[in-house]
Amino acid sequence: MPAVLCFLIATFLWGSSFITLKVAIDFYPPNFVIFLRMLITLLICLCLWPWVKRFKYQQGDWKWLFIMSLAEPCLYYLFEGHAMQFTSASQAGVIVSCLPLLVAFFAYFLLQEKLSKNIIVGFSLCITGGILLSVVSPHTDHAPNPLLGNSLEALAMVCAAIYVVAMKHLLNRYSALSLIALQGLSGTLFFAPFLIFMEWPQQHDFYALLNIVYLGSAVTLGAYGMYNYGLQRSSVLTAAAYSNLVPVFALLLSAILLNEVLTYWQWLSIFVVFIGIMISKRHEQTVIQPDLNQAS
Repeated sequence: MPAVLCFLIATFLWGSSFITLKVAIDFYPPNFVIFLRMLITLLICLCLWPWVKRFKYQQGDWKWLFIMSLAEPCLYYLFEGHAMQFTSASQAGVIVSCLPLLVAFFAYFLLQEKLSKNIIVGFSLCITGGILLSVVSPHTDHAPNPLLGNSLEALAMVCAAIYVVAMKHLLNRYSALSLIALQGLSGTLFFAPFLIFMEWPQQHDFYALLNIVYLGSAVTLGAYGMYNYGLQRSSVLTAAAYSNLVPVFALLLSAILLNEVLTYWQWLSIFVVFIGIMISKRHEQTVIQPDLNQAS
């Protein structure tokens, strides 16, 4: 399967998670939703044990495995889950659009991945489109404490950037399914203690539970699986550029499912993001080409 298609499927699933997560959190506490989501992912991975158990630990990788698991899902979901309680989706979108820049920063220092002109221009367009999309979108969410919410969202993006870089390093040694299973295990163990200090729901909602099942299966397992598969076959910087499609798909799905009408400026913002991604994709050619010339 082409890496581009994997990234499109992954970002589409992540975009849909905004709607399903909102439905689940409206009925259940955030920590309960995240715990159940990770538990479902873990249970599905256990059903796929013949493929998951192919994990063969290589000496010295415990640091990368620990960093990956701690960054995402543990701290990432903790920060973002609470950030959306204090800030609006539009303000959070401005911060989310800066994820490729953070990935480029960590990739440059940790993986020594070079920055080409294409990636710089493409990232600039992606960030511009992401910020413009957030600014021109109508304010539909309340932001009781935007400073706290935006700070938590910024911390979540730092964790996401560290996760992408760590995952790129680990995919050279382990299968994507084994790493997702490790995420499910670490996320379940991390959020389990939070259940002790929260008020358990007295009633349950079938529709909300169905959305949590979707989050744990299609989103966590499916989206991460597709994204990691594509990441294994492309540059980490190119993969980061596709993250800007997450709010785009979230907006498009809101228009389709919630009958929201997109404005001219929103369509223009989406177009700018797509152009930025197409330019960023050319980064792979500029990186690979010198290696081919040197080999010849």
